[in-house]
Amino acid sequence: MRRRILLLVAGVTLLVVLAFAIPVAFLIRTAVEQRSERSIRDEAAGVAHFLSAGKPSDTAIATYLAGLTQTADRSASVLTPQGKLLGKAAPHGGGIQPLTGTPGGFGPSGPSGPSSPSRRSGGPGNGPGGGPGSVEPQVHSVPGGKTAALSVNVAGTYRVQVFASDSALHEGEAQWYALLAGASIGLLLIGVGGGELVTRRIVRPLTRTAHTAHEISAGDTTARAPTDGPREVAEVGTALNQLADRIDELIAEERETVADISHRMRTPLTALRLDAEALRSPDEAARIGEHVTALERTLTAVIRAARRPQREGRLPSCDATAVVADRVAYWSALTDEQERARTVTLPETPVIVRTSPEDLATAVDALLENVIAHTPEGTPFAVSLSTVDGGASLVVSDYGPGLPDGAGVRGRSDRGSSGLGLDIARRCAEVSGGSMRVGRSPSGGAAITLKLRAP
Repeated sequence: MRRRILLLVAGVTLLVVLAFAIPVAFLIRTAVEQRSERSIRDEAAGVAHFLSAGKPSDTAIATYLAGLTQTADRSASVLTPQGKLLGKAAPHGGGIQPLTGTPGGFGPSGPSGPSSPSRRSGGPGNGPGGGPGSVEPQVHSVPGGKTAALSVNVAGTYRVQVFASDSALHEGEAQWYALLAGASIGLLLIGVGGGELVTRRIVRPLTRTAHTAHEISAGDTTARAPTDGPREVAEVGTALNQLADRIDELIAEERETVADISHRMRTPLTALRLDAEALRSPDEAARIGEHVTALERTLTAVIRAARRPQREGRLPSCDATAVVADRVAYWSALTDEQERARTVTLPETPVIVRTSPEDLATAVDALLENVIAHTPEGTPFAVSLSTVDGGASLVVSDYGPGLPDGAGVRGRSDRGSSGLGLDIARRCAEVSGGSMRVGRSPSGGAAITLKLRAP
């Protein structure tokens, strides 16, 4: 999004700069050309003034013209009444040609006709008394440039012509174009810089808001979005925070309700324990008492899990190494009695995962109970815990017949059980941000893999 906004701002700025720079470039070209035309016109008028100031000799005229710019791109010349060309003729072919008819300016091939007559300037010789006179210089386009030409009447007609090539006419444009390009680039950079600042002001709160939304979806309802920045973005953050508050309230109410219900079940559970102890058969009393103890332990775990927000925060954590080692030791008495060989591979250092000790213990119990319940006595099994990127991997495998397809689906089982054991393990993994995979071990038995995410 940030890149798209920057591209949009850069595109709009570029259009504005072009709309400004293109007309200015044409104005620069026109202004430089007009300045050059005025320069050659003034130079031609200066030669005419020199001629009209007296009766200069050809040598004086040639000396005066030599003091002017005489290059391939700029030259001045005078055609005397005797037809002698002084100075450097314009390189448009033919030089200055004698006038015929009314005096006037000079076109590309000689004297101009009635279509471009010279305008006589007021001055000596143009009044009633007669005398030396001059005409205003006229600028004409010639091949390769332009000329300023006029006639001066001083004891005859002197014809003056000043030539400037196209390159001379546009001399100095490069500096103006460079200045214009620099100003355009500066405006473009200012526009892009301003767009960058505006984009950051808009995108940064949005990015933080999106990050907060991901945290909430991952289970951290304490995360809150920023409420600064533009008004619309701040409203989004405020709405998301209100949603998180409401989710937090609903979760707290739900867990309190579950805890209350579980607590209320302790009374009938106590009565059931008393009834079990009153049985006449000691074996039956012991067996039912064990079931009651297991049920009581489950209820205690439910109450603790429901009230965990007040004790541990919304994102619990535990040492998976310690929990797995404790549960394997707990089941070791039964597995030793059934002569089951076990292989336990645990890291030497703590492995912290994002789940509570109770939930992870329940998941490990479910997996080990699944091995004991669905494989013949004496069947070996293995428990392996290892660290992976972003968390840990717990694998419980056995050498039994394996699990049928769909065994990990809640409520499905072909061996008479409820099928909830694997679902409990799966939910533990998913709540931590991981997953569960049901597969086969190298021996062909079942292999349950829990991916647990780190806090």
